[in-house]
Formats: sequence, C-alpha cells, structure tokens
Amino acid sequence: MTNIERVALEIRNVGLYDLVLQDVQKIAGKNRLEVKEIEHILIDYPEILESYKQTNVEYNLSNIHLRDIPLDNLKPECMPRARQVNENLSILREIEKYTLDFEQSSVLVLIFSIEFFVLFSVQYLIVLLSLKDWQWEIYGVFALSILFSWWYAKKERKKFAREKARFEKLYEETLELIGSLEDDGCIRKEDLWIMESDEHV
Repeated sequence: MTNIERVALEIRNVGLYDLVLQDVQKIAGKNRLEVKEIEHILIDYPEILESYKQTNVEYNLSNIHLRDIPLDNLKPECMPRARQVNENLSILREIEKYTLDFEQSSVLVLIFSIEFFVLFSVQYLIVLLSLKDWQWEIYGVFALSILFSWWYAKKERKKFAREKARFEKLYEETLELIGSLEDDGCIRKEDLWIMESDEHV
C-alpha cells in the first residue's frame, strides 16, 4: 500500500528525506538521479524503503498511500468487502505509529524527560529548600518514580509489539481484500493512489 513512484518522488524532492537520498546517491554512485533510478534502487534495496517508512512514522506521516474506496456506484456484491477495506485502512492509519521501533518512539523520550525532571526536582528540594531532614523520603519518592517508569516502559514495549503484530496481520488481510476486489472488477487500485502528501506542500 506504499506507492513506489510517490516514494521516489518524495525522496528526490522533499528535504525531510535528505538522509535517505544520501543513501540512494551512495548506492547509485552519483548525485543527480532520475525518479526511475530511485524506484529501481528502492526495489533492489528494501532497507532504503524501510528507512523512508521509518522517517514517515517518526514524523506522524502515513506510509499507506491509498485513499478509501468510494462506495458510490459500487456493485452491491462488492460493497461489504469495500466497506471492510475502508474500515481496515482507518485502523491501519491509527496503529501505524506502533510499527516504529520502541527505542525510537516518543514514549521513551517522554519517560526519560519526566525522570530527568523528577531528578532535578529532588535536588532542588534537598539542596535549595534545605530539606535535608527529609532527604531519604525524597530519594524514596525518586526511587518509586524510577520503578514506575521501568514498569510503564515495559508495558508500552509490549503494547508496541502487540500492535505491530496486529498491524502486519491486518495489512496482509487488506491487501488480499483489495486484490479480490480488483480481480472482480469492483475497483482499480490505480484510482486509489494518493500521489502527494498534504504535509509536504
């Protein structure tokens, strides 16, 4: 559900993908590349496409380049599958953020930021407010916050793994549904491609 032509165009023209472009240029051995050349590299080097997808997820951009199937003028026998595809696409867009490696997620950054703030507060309370009589209690609260952060991070890691597995399963099911709709002449996948992201304009 990721359009290779769109990916190649964005890698060549959008500054967000400069690091990916540098990798493509290194593989090609030249700086100026045609879109078709980038497409071939994306096909031959799947890790480049994966870098593009990871960049998108980090910036809350979708790698699903298909719009919902328009239900008007659709044959009655196609309607249930088309509705299911639209529902699946909505869920996929919602849980796509969980395909990012947990170590690179904003959740982990948030946990570390809060812990840093708590540590700073502990030092502030003990040193600047002269609460040395309460220092063990304050350190105890800090220790509890570390324990809570560890538990929360572990819980979130499991959630990421669970949602990623759900995403991959639903992705495959949706591709099969789209394929069957196309085989039955209900839709043309080419008509559903979104060739430009509003976020880049």
